Amino acid sequence: MKIVINGCHGGFRLSHEATLAYLNKCGIQFWVEPNQHSLVGPTYYLVPPEERIEGDPVNWYSMTLEQRRAHNKAYHNTVFYSVDIARDDANLVSVVLELGEAANGSHARLKIVEIPDDVEWQIEEYDGLEWVAEKHRTWD
Repeated sequence: MKIVINGCHGGFRLSHEATLAYLNKCGIQFWVEPNQHSLVGPTYYLVPPEERIEGDPVNWYSMTLEQRRAHNKAYHNTVFYSVDIARDDANLVSVVLELGEAANGSHARLKIVEIPDDVEWQIEEYDGLEWVAEKHRTWD
């Protein structure tokens, strides 16, 4: 089994080119819009403009905590985030193999780790540097 992880401090993130390639490989319809936060890059919407939820509503500070959580959940469901991709997703692995270093988002160095198919695994990380670990039981 092949798993994509981030091999440096910073965190997992796909480049714009890799995000477009992934969405296209998956056949996902999307709309790309510039983001007001330049370090984050563009926003990849999964719904057309007329169906979008405002990311930063004007009445945010008058909303209850429950309303804010509901808003955040609804907004999250309309935007594509590469961090939500299953790391063993065949399309993700394919994009990283095809693009190589061009798949790396800001502060990322993506790599593919191969493990036996029968291993129950999870991704561990420290400060964005990731590794694949076999799942096991722990107690406090």
